[in-house]
Amino acid sequence: MSNMTTADTSTLPLIGTRDWAAIENALDLRGYAVLPNLFTESDCHRIIDLYEVKENFRSHIHMARHGFGKGEYRYLKYPLPDLVRDTRKTIYPFLADIANRWNTHMNISRRYPSTHEDLISECHAAGQVRPTPLIFQYVPGDYNCLHQDLYGDIYFPLQVAVLLSEPGQDFLGGEFILTELKHGKQSCAEVIHLKKGDAVIFAVCHRPNQGSRRKGKINMRHGVSRVRSGRRHTLGIIFHDAR
Repeated sequence: MSNMTTADTSTLPLIGTRDWAAIENALDLRGYAVLPNLFTESDCHRIIDLYEVKENFRSHIHMARHGFGKGEYRYLKYPLPDLVRDTRKTIYPFLADIANRWNTHMNISRRYPSTHEDLISECHAAGQVRPTPLIFQYVPGDYNCLHQDLYGDIYFPLQVAVLLSEPGQDFLGGEFILTELKHGKQSCAEVIHLKKGDAVIFAVCHRPNQGSRRKGKINMRHGVSRVRSGRRHTLGIIFHDAR
């Protein structure tokens, strides 16, 4: 089985030096925030290489069979590759405080532990024992319908996607799309432009309605537009496990 270490990853150990006040503000205002250059080019290639080794994965999903769109993805199995495991573990504590504040605003009682290990323990105690990090592969004509990644009663309200391919060079099209729906209003869509190695943090299913006089929430969905040419790979980091 292929394995990766963080020895050649210069940015992940420095995650605490990012401007987390700006990241939190962006998440509050728009439901997403971009982390430029989270992965090195070497990291991206090594994760893409994992995709060709079936033994690394617990399942292989063809999206068209399930009405999810067109394309495919594979869920990694435990033990996760080091870089994927460490990304999950390292980013989570910075998001837990945001998630707990969001739940307070939305009158949701659940509170999240300060470490990712404790969140996974809660998932496993509830019967959610299957890992959820996954790698997507899109070729011309592929796309991902708007959706939410929940997987069980316990879910963490933020997730991360890392673009592993270079737009304009490896593929055309395939933009990441995030939509929001406020109560009584029409949906609003935003296209998020990423470069190879960039990550986007975004709301899994809802975020607080900031500035509202009454506490409430905005429903969120995400997807990927149709790839026009080339091949696009993405790593998805979901922090909770699945049933």
